Amino acid sequence: MARVEELRLLARIAQLYYVKGMNQSAIADQLDLSQATISRLIQRALSEGIVRITVSMPPGIYSDLEDALLAKYGLKEVIVVDCDTPENEANIQHALGSAAAFYLESTLKKGDVIGISSWSATLLAMVDAMRPFPKSFDARVVQILGGIGNPDAEVHATRLTDRLAKLIQGSATFLTAPGVVGSEEARRILLDDPYVSATVALFDRITVALVGIGSVQPSELLAHSGNVFSAEELEQVRREGAVGDVCLRLFDGNGAQVRTALDKRVIGISQEQLQRVPRTVGVAGGARKRSAIQGALRGRWINVLITDRFSAEALADPAHS
Repeated sequence: MARVEELRLLARIAQLYYVKGMNQSAIADQLDLSQATISRLIQRALSEGIVRITVSMPPGIYSDLEDALLAKYGLKEVIVVDCDTPENEANIQHALGSAAAFYLESTLKKGDVIGISSWSATLLAMVDAMRPFPKSFDARVVQILGGIGNPDAEVHATRLTDRLAKLIQGSATFLTAPGVVGSEEARRILLDDPYVSATVALFDRITVALVGIGSVQPSELLAHSGNVFSAEELEQVRREGAVGDVCLRLFDGNGAQVRTALDKRVIGISQEQLQRVPRTVGVAGGARKRSAIQGALRGRWINVLITDRFSAEALADPAHS
């Protein structure tokens, strides 16, 4: 076939397929060619530059930033949400919560075991944004950080776990212990409790973990819960390089766990268990948490990130390698 005739055929097939919306079978019938030939020539039209596909991103979509973070930190998925300013934490939490709700609604699989951290305002925003599932996925929600503490704040931890389970028509398993206890001995005693030990045994079965990423300075919600270290203890871990935590497991700027006696007073999932979870979703944003988010990414505490665009820009910056 002469070159000009071949190009004419490629252009004709491309017009029928992309402009007129005909399927390959209909084009094959019209042009008396096989469907396999039509498929091959459509690919040729792309490689010859006859067809050029462009995607027009709607406002508020940051696919380039998401791709940059995927490549830089070796993540499974990144979702970057739009927000007006990096300072308004309430608005950021709302936007992140909505994005996390859609992500979970879209990706939940039958039989999933969902681990959820207790003391995260952003995860509560996620639950508030979720719609009830129309059918059961036989999923289970497991609390992965102790939720007992200040009676007023304790309602938050129970509400978070219970509401998520009801929304997905699943079952809830609570961790009926504080997130932080007074001593290693107290932790051992509580872990011997049959209800606590039964919940902890489920940590190795978790398929999706939903976690906040905290800075060393505890959030208002966490501080109010009573599940915090003292100011002197926090100053000590800062001196040792701690920049943030996931489920009260502290880490430095490179993501290495800062192991102190404090770690032996936490009742919750461990770093090693988190890193074995197929999908660990970190939902966090705002200027106050950027060092913590980067540490969590560097240490592979999470493999899915949902964050705001200002944090994403800072994390993607080569200066923050």
